[in-house]
Amino acid sequence: MIPKLNSSISRLTIFLIPTMMAAMVLLATSPSHAKRRQAPASTSAGSANAFVADKGKFRIMVNGQKIGMEEFEIGPSGNDWVAHGTSEIQSPQGSSRVKGTLNLKPDGTPLRYEWSTEGAKKASSVIVFNGVEANVELHLEGARPYTQQFTFNSPRIVVLDNNLYHQYAVLFRLYDWDKKGAQSFSVLVPQEITPGSITVESLGKQDIGGASLEELRVKTEDNEIDAFFDGPKLMRLLAPAANAEIVRE
Repeated sequence: MIPKLNSSISRLTIFLIPTMMAAMVLLATSPSHAKRRQAPASTSAGSANAFVADKGKFRIMVNGQKIGMEEFEIGPSGNDWVAHGTSEIQSPQGSSRVKGTLNLKPDGTPLRYEWSTEGAKKASSVIVFNGVEANVELHLEGARPYTQQFTFNSPRIVVLDNNLYHQYAVLFRLYDWDKKGAQSFSVLVPQEITPGSITVESLGKQDIGGASLEELRVKTEDNEIDAFFDGPKLMRLLAPAANAEIVRE
């Protein structure tokens, strides 16, 4: 089984089954408004890379067994970009579906994010980014709306949500490929309503299945994920601690 998500800011938990997490259930009994929280700083210098339109499917594997699929599309929308994905996960508790739509500036800065889940329970949320602020409105089935505001030290925030793996293509865009080396980013995991930080480092070209792919290693205090790219296109993700693998079809 994939480990359950917890609310630790240091942990980036993206291989969650089911998508409705205990931390969100607790929010149903919280006050309707929460205090502003300060999130870690982003020290990335940015990059001159451009987004590339992309569309495809990922096979979600755990312990060598297929447990779900994600369909995604990244493309322009006027002067901005939109990254949209839908994942369907099968678990002993039943099936669940999560959708996410991320609106971005051409430099990768987030503008708006919407997500929803369907399964044992339903939930949805809208997050509006305004400079260094992220304003969250969460709707849980059978509960009052919950709002919260986070403040970051930079508007260049990485959105990496649970079970929506195409968002690593946005991280590829944000990484400074001229500078390379280890780079720190502020990150928001929307389904957890949790800010945190990640360190991203290029490990260079790797021979994966006969293809030469660029590897980025994403690390938190207690998690490590390897992302492999063909140019800016995400091809594969590995999370050794969860024995999970995401493979492009």
